Amino acid sequence: MAALRSKLRLITTHPHHHHRRYSILNPDSKTPLSAKDKSRAALSLLKSETNPQRILEICRAASLTPESHLDRVAYSKAISKLKDLNHFSGIRSFLQESTTRPDLKSERFISHFIVLYGQAGLIDEAKRAFDEMEEKMGIQRTEKTLNSLLFACVLVKDYAEMKRIFVEYPKKYGFIADLDTYNLVIKGFCESGSSSSVYSILDEMSRKNVKPNTTTFGNCITGFYKEEKYEDVGKILEMMKEYGIAPGISTYNLRIQSLCKLKKSGEAKALFDGILSRGLKVNHVTYGHLILGFCREGNLEEAKSLFQKMVNTSGLRPDAECYFTLVYYLCQGKDFEAALKICRSCLAEGWVPNFSTMKSLVEGLASISKVDDAREIIGQVKEKFSKNVEKWNEIEEALPK
Repeated sequence: MAALRSKLRLITTHPHHHHRRYSILNPDSKTPLSAKDKSRAALSLLKSETNPQRILEICRAASLTPESHLDRVAYSKAISKLKDLNHFSGIRSFLQESTTRPDLKSERFISHFIVLYGQAGLIDEAKRAFDEMEEKMGIQRTEKTLNSLLFACVLVKDYAEMKRIFVEYPKKYGFIADLDTYNLVIKGFCESGSSSSVYSILDEMSRKNVKPNTTTFGNCITGFYKEEKYEDVGKILEMMKEYGIAPGISTYNLRIQSLCKLKKSGEAKALFDGILSRGLKVNHVTYGHLILGFCREGNLEEAKSLFQKMVNTSGLRPDAECYFTLVYYLCQGKDFEAALKICRSCLAEGWVPNFSTMKSLVEGLASISKVDDAREIIGQVKEKFSKNVEKWNEIEEALPK
């Protein structure tokens, strides 16, 4: 018994077990973290980390697994950061070792890594992971893995490769394209400016008895708007009827967003009014698209009135993005009083616009002799964020006394 106990003690006090595992994620604590705590710690460290080696250490210490949503977010965050730092060798070695971890040997996880390679812009590595699954890892490929590879191509914007894989791989590997396969390919065609190709895909779906869904038609609609092919938008809406799919709010939101991107916010607003008059429920996303659209076109009055309507009449809660948009554009338009009002609601929700937006608000308030308000805002921001305290102190010093 004693021997066993000392052996156990050896295992638990082994420096590798203790030091490596917990040091970077919670240097102060002696107690091991639960998997969820590790993921949380990793995610919050990744947000501010800019050293590529440390980013990799954090991920390894948290032994991430694509099983959990938190970890998928952490993976994605890490890959984005490493890509921005041009640290592709780090991405390669990290994903390589992830695919060889015995606990991650499943089709579902490999599919996830293929998408992460796509996110990193490494399409050759994504294809290699796909090719080696059966030979090297003994994991069978299915349509799910094929779809991950197509999605990786869309992420990299390599539409020619997407088309090639779509045409060749099902034959080569004996796959039968499913709804997700077709939706991804339609998305790719629409993003690449060849949305007219969707008709042949829709024909093939019909021949193979694959019923399109809201996503299928949504992708088509977005593509045709982008190329300003309004007649085709109409055709797709007719097609939806034929399939018995009534356009819900998500379809209208896509149409409104597309019109706003084309600087046709007036038309988007008319569509919005039409929805309301038919008694369809809109959501905060609908308002967000319209508010951003009018802001971009410099119609701040319309943007403000939509915001008021959203908060007061419809009882919807704006999301952070909506607040940030308004504060930014109101400052650009020198409407600092309105920006202050919206910024106060935003801070009350616990959200803080980025540093440059807040700086222009504070300096704008000072320029219209609202120095006390400017100081109050600085105080609130410093309380919430320790990050730019020095910069804020300088800005505060420079305010008129």
